[in-house]
Amino acid sequence: MADQVDVEAALAAIAANGIYPSGTAAASAVGAGIKIYRGWPVAPMLDADLAAGMAHVSVSVTDAAAKNVTRYPRIWQNLTPATGTLTASVEGLGARFFGTCSAGLLAGVLVDGQTYPYAVQANDSAATVASNLAAMLRQGGWIVEYAGAKLVVPEATHFTARVVAGAGALQEIRRQQQEFRVAMWCPCPALRDTMAPVLDAALMANDFIPLADGSYGRIRFLSGMTIDESANAALYRRDLVYTVEYPMTMAQQTPAMLFGTMAATVNTTVLGNYQV
Repeated sequence: MADQVDVEAALAAIAANGIYPSGTAAASAVGAGIKIYRGWPVAPMLDADLAAGMAHVSVSVTDAAAKNVTRYPRIWQNLTPATGTLTASVEGLGARFFGTCSAGLLAGVLVDGQTYPYAVQANDSAATVASNLAAMLRQGGWIVEYAGAKLVVPEATHFTARVVAGAGALQEIRRQQQEFRVAMWCPCPALRDTMAPVLDAALMANDFIPLADGSYGRIRFLSGMTIDESANAALYRRDLVYTVEYPMTMAQQTPAMLFGTMAATVNTTVLGNYQV
């Protein structure tokens, strides 16, 4: 089932793909280094990066409460099969990704028992999939060597990578609408002004964003604001706020199991030790 964490991860991935269309190993589309992540900036790190000419993009929920917008009957919906050919080739303690991407694919790595799943977006490539997985691993505390469409976790003991396609069916049991803030923290107004339309275009390229359980969230632009803090002349901020309507679902068959075990019941599949 989808959660706000899955929506934040999907938005951060779309933002990263827009800023780094060839992955973070290549130059950004705005001519500067950009850190993109879920959550809120850590002040000392942000100050140091701003002083070095680097910007941050953070993705988080706003203070507005989520709204219950449940309105559809509980019926099973077959998942549309993914059409991409993306695959992962494990090479020691790393993996190389190759092939074409499409929504409905789920890529992930299993590192010493910890799973890192990534819902492939429509604007992904093999390089951006590897780049987004590398970012997730680093947020998990791992040292990652990343270049092109390959990533390596040299300190891991056990490493596995897989790509799976959605299958089976989902039943929507609840639907919610929530506000998400994509905040740009920039060292100068020129970089902020350059980055904002790139991010907005990437996030608005599709009406629906794929989530890790095989469902989709509908994204709409809500508002934006520019914040220049007089207390810190080196910080130029702009927020883009979007609403995402997304479902909580139950799987008749797991839409995309990467790693784990399962026990089948009469009508549903109960998963243990899994990430979807």
